[in-house]
Amino acid sequence: MPDDAAYLLCAEDAAAAFFDAAAAAGSSCTTGNDDDDDGCCSSAGEEESAAASFAELIGGEADYSPRPDYPDRLRSRSIDPAARAESVAWILKVQEYYGFLPLTAYLAVNYMDRFLSLHRLPVEGTSRYVFEPGTIGRMELLVLTALNWRLRSVTPFTFIDFFACKVDPGGRHTRCLIARATQVILAAIHDIEFLDHCPSSMAAAAVLCATGETPSLESVSPRAAVGWCIGLAEEAIGNCYRLMQQLVIGNVQTMAASTTASAVNLCCSGEVLSSHSSSSSSPPPAKRRKRSPPSN
Repeated sequence: MPDDAAYLLCAEDAAAAFFDAAAAAGSSCTTGNDDDDDGCCSSAGEEESAAASFAELIGGEADYSPRPDYPDRLRSRSIDPAARAESVAWILKVQEYYGFLPLTAYLAVNYMDRFLSLHRLPVEGTSRYVFEPGTIGRMELLVLTALNWRLRSVTPFTFIDFFACKVDPGGRHTRCLIARATQVILAAIHDIEFLDHCPSSMAAAAVLCATGETPSLESVSPRAAVGWCIGLAEEAIGNCYRLMQQLVIGNVQTMAASTTASAVNLCCSGEVLSSHSSSSSSPPPAKRRKRSPPSN
């Protein structure tokens, strides 16, 4: 009988392709071991097939984004931007506390933004509530129905592995690029300005930011990044990259106090960490202790 966890979009206790920077440095970051599985395409045929698949995903990514007028409604305060900011902060707080995958946090924010862009919520004061399980269940069904059960969203994490391999085809710094790009993306979802940018542009811009912070790699321009995959646009990548430089990179050092950023710095400085075999030979992750949720 197949493992039911294999069908979950966010299998938190399974070996995952999307990992946080701490995990990347602790067990996955290397400086280029030929025996490592860096996730890059091993042949021209595989790369061409992957590029075609990603081009198809880019063509459909708008189906998994909030309505186009959603950012303007937040800016005009017809939807409360402070409430969204508080919700995003809570999601990221819980993600860090429980060690959830970055993909899980991003999907939670994506579902929330898509739902808010489609469904107007009643405002009933600012009181805190404790909800019964039945109420939560009904709300879950309301969200799922509003999203038309389209949950397998296209996100920046769909693209960053492939884009990192384009920058570093030898795989020497690929895991470091992915870890740093992941950190940049998680920092970016706080700001409503990034709602104007599609996931593929965010992924490309985040990888460009990560590449610029890796001295042993040549910097890549948005014009060059367009060649990574059909469907990418130079202007879109350039605008998102400049926005990340302005709003994220200058403030992301706040996150550097955590183990996550320290791990990325070690990895990208060229220090050799423990070698990492393929996920199939990795020991199973330790079971997470049951803990009380973080307080507001």
